[in-house]
Amino acid sequence: MLNYPRWKKILIISLSLLGILMAVPNLLTNAQLKDYPDFLPKGKVTLGLDLQGGVYLLMQADLSEVRKEKLESKRGDIRDALRRQKIILRSVIRNNSIYINLRNKSQTAEAMKVIAGTVEKLGSSLTQRGVPDINYKVGTDGIIVVGLTEKGLVIRSNDIISQSIEVIRRRVDGMGTTEPNIQQQGTGRILIQVPGFDNPQKLKDIIGKTAKLSFQLVNESIGPNDRVPPGYARYPMAASELSPGGPTSLVVSKRKILTGENLVDAGLSYDQDNRPVVSFRFDRVGGKKFADVTRRNINHRFAIILDNEVISAPNIQTAILGGSGIITGNFTVESAGELGLLLRAGALPARLTVVEERTVGPDLGSDNIKAGKIASIIGLLAVMGYIILSYGAFGLVADFALLINIFLIFGLLTALGATLTMPGVAGIVLTVGMAVDANVLIFERVREELRNGRTVLSALDIGFEKAFGTIVDANVTTFIAAIILFQFGSGPIKGFAVTLAIGIATSMFTAVGLSHLIISTWVIKRRPTTLKI
Repeated sequence: MLNYPRWKKILIISLSLLGILMAVPNLLTNAQLKDYPDFLPKGKVTLGLDLQGGVYLLMQADLSEVRKEKLESKRGDIRDALRRQKIILRSVIRNNSIYINLRNKSQTAEAMKVIAGTVEKLGSSLTQRGVPDINYKVGTDGIIVVGLTEKGLVIRSNDIISQSIEVIRRRVDGMGTTEPNIQQQGTGRILIQVPGFDNPQKLKDIIGKTAKLSFQLVNESIGPNDRVPPGYARYPMAASELSPGGPTSLVVSKRKILTGENLVDAGLSYDQDNRPVVSFRFDRVGGKKFADVTRRNINHRFAIILDNEVISAPNIQTAILGGSGIITGNFTVESAGELGLLLRAGALPARLTVVEERTVGPDLGSDNIKAGKIASIIGLLAVMGYIILSYGAFGLVADFALLINIFLIFGLLTALGATLTMPGVAGIVLTVGMAVDANVLIFERVREELRNGRTVLSALDIGFEKAFGTIVDANVTTFIAAIILFQFGSGPIKGFAVTLAIGIATSMFTAVGLSHLIISTWVIKRRPTTLKI
């Protein structure tokens, strides 16, 4: 077991050198990295919120608004279907249900068949997944009650949270921040941690906007004090569009020509006068629809509505055939860029409100880093000193393997793009102690074999062989615990579990592989007759 094949030696040395190369950039400043050779890795470990400062937000999704919109949509579909069958009705939404009162109660059975067909025809992805989306029944008073199922609501709520997390991630990534942590927490809540970001208000402005965009035609014949006819609605002008003597609101058709779902790109641009505007581009279906509408409505205005506010209302001078256009207004470069980011990332399926907000300053983060460094250095020196005092020259080998182990941990953290937090630093400190545990088991077994009268080669061979099973058992059980912590823990606990798991893997490699290789090479070359350990 002391003889290593050449391929195994090359593999162990190569992995050790690769880990060192991946970890070295973490010891250099950003200025030093600029002069670093391009062919070498330059990535650094991403520091968490508690180490480099940043913004912490806990946001609550307003799921009641989504349910209301869903019921309104279903109510319109069912009403249109019943009216096509000459069934006269009145309907109202109350207590998360649609109440349908038929003028002619003898048509109840026919109405139930129409509702059943409408629900099945317009079935959502929930229906396709085997979960009933809508339930309906006839009350004792003859009124038909249509509602959303509880199971469907739970699944739909989870889907909304998942969609919201994806939209938020695209928005935060578009701001150029590094490794945000965005995850669901509890029911209907989303945790957002953005390390290295120091403007919480800007983050809330970007994340909090629902960004529901629509293009709707303006009815210019209705004045500011006139009654709004059916099929139209009045929307206020955005603050950036208000001007002295200008309108404060516009009446537009409820029919939406296009929505933000048809956008494929949006961003900051400039018009002919070098003023900032927001350029946008539709998909193929949206581009065709936009061309048809603009062709039929030349010399009419259409409103661009964002979150129930008119942000622009240009006049259609000619048909827009390219599937793209610009949104003009009193934009600054920053506001145009932010609007482009919101439109590009997509609309949130539900409105979000801030439940908890914290800002960690960079000074506190640097204090945490300093404390972590001090704890790590003290722990490292104490362990290294004890091993040398206990095992002499063999302790030096264990200490060398320990240093390589630390390089491997940071190299893997860098390669995996993991975020290092303060609990993660604690995991590394714990790993420093655990890393020499395997060497202690091996050395103690070798001592025992030497006391039993075995030769040096035999004692080392048996020591490594017999201790291997114990080392594997100890590390596998700890690794399983780390996996459980990662699976069921959150935030700081996951950070601790990640570094602990990586530390276990690297300590196994350095103890069973690297230390063994060094000692075996020395013993085979020197052939000692006695051994002090």
